[in-house]
Amino acid sequence: MFNLNASSAPPGGGETEARCGRLVQYIVPNRTVLDELAPVLVRCVPGAPMPDVRPYPAPADVARTVGSTPGTLCFLDAITDQGRALSLIPNIVEACPGVQIIVLLSGNSPELLLRCLRLGAAEFLLRPFTADQLQAAMAKLARLLPKDKLPAPAPAKVYSMMPAKGACGASTLACNLAFQLKRAGAKRVLLADLDALTGTVSFQLKIKSSYSFLDVLSRADSLDADLWSAMVTSRAGVDVLLSPDALLEGASELRDSAPIIDYARQSYDAVVLDAGGVYGAWSLSQARAADEVLLVTTNELAAVQSAQRALVYLDSNGVGRWKTRLLVNRYDDDIGLTKEVIAAALELDVYHVVPDDSDAVHKALMEGKPLAPNTAIGKNLAALGERLYGKPPQDAAPKRGSSLTGLLSLFSRTSS
Repeated sequence: MFNLNASSAPPGGGETEARCGRLVQYIVPNRTVLDELAPVLVRCVPGAPMPDVRPYPAPADVARTVGSTPGTLCFLDAITDQGRALSLIPNIVEACPGVQIIVLLSGNSPELLLRCLRLGAAEFLLRPFTADQLQAAMAKLARLLPKDKLPAPAPAKVYSMMPAKGACGASTLACNLAFQLKRAGAKRVLLADLDALTGTVSFQLKIKSSYSFLDVLSRADSLDADLWSAMVTSRAGVDVLLSPDALLEGASELRDSAPIIDYARQSYDAVVLDAGGVYGAWSLSQARAADEVLLVTTNELAAVQSAQRALVYLDSNGVGRWKTRLLVNRYDDDIGLTKEVIAAALELDVYHVVPDDSDAVHKALMEGKPLAPNTAIGKNLAALGERLYGKPPQDAAPKRGSSLTGLLSLFSRTSS
């Protein structure tokens, strides 16, 4: 599997760096095509947000747009303007030797496929794009890559846990998810408490440290393995980076978490960020850098309304719903809204529901330990960890019929 990390996009195309060590470029001038491609990329090439829509580059700008790094993957949209796209293929081949072109096509036309191959394309994706198509194309291109260009070890997959509102239990889920990812197969896992105001990971796990994420930010230019190991605390095989003990003065001035996430991404297999909230530049930087945003709500009406506002905020700030996973915590099908009602109100599928198991949570908090694996919530979060880390999904959510009309009307009024 390949993965993308965010990087700046040059004029004329979008660029991201793949987990395999490759670069991935996009020449896709159509928002609809990008939106159709994004969910497939999230599944097969999880990573940074998709680049903005950009026009086809002029032939003279191809080298600057695509680059010449051998093994680079270039997704070229031949749906929006077939003639323009096909005319660019030989330009890319000539100006960017070693780049592998994946052409996006609207249908299976043997004549068109042959023409693209003769011009220099390496592979195709046919509309509607599917994960199976992309995985097959990636496997073929990987076999063609010279041995001296084989992928580097994959950087970590980054999950940003964000509460839709306070007291949704996002920090508890973040703490326990880190340990579940370890059990699911991630060899090196980091739990980072990036909540600058009310971070509670140190309390939940009963750990102390002389360092916090502020020390990482202040030493970003000189970070190395020895310095990093002094700043994190290991707990049951999981490294933990804490938030400051004291209330952070100037927390609202924090803007960019990239120095922390970039270093962690190269040092771990999985990273869980306890973001503390959705709003503000600091939280947005975490959401944009994450492979998956785990938005936590409960099934109370007020919490679901807060989730709606959070989704609108993320949408308007460039964090696409294609990488947002909705978690419903403390779910009780006898109290509050059902999974179906929540999904309909938010226009987003519920990714996972976590049962209400307050006794197990309280016991774990008192002991400063992860949730016991033999509890209902422990088993539930183990399933979530396996699903996020690549195991087949299982829908264990309870179902109950309900009328949506009144609720949808209410949400329409409150969101206007």
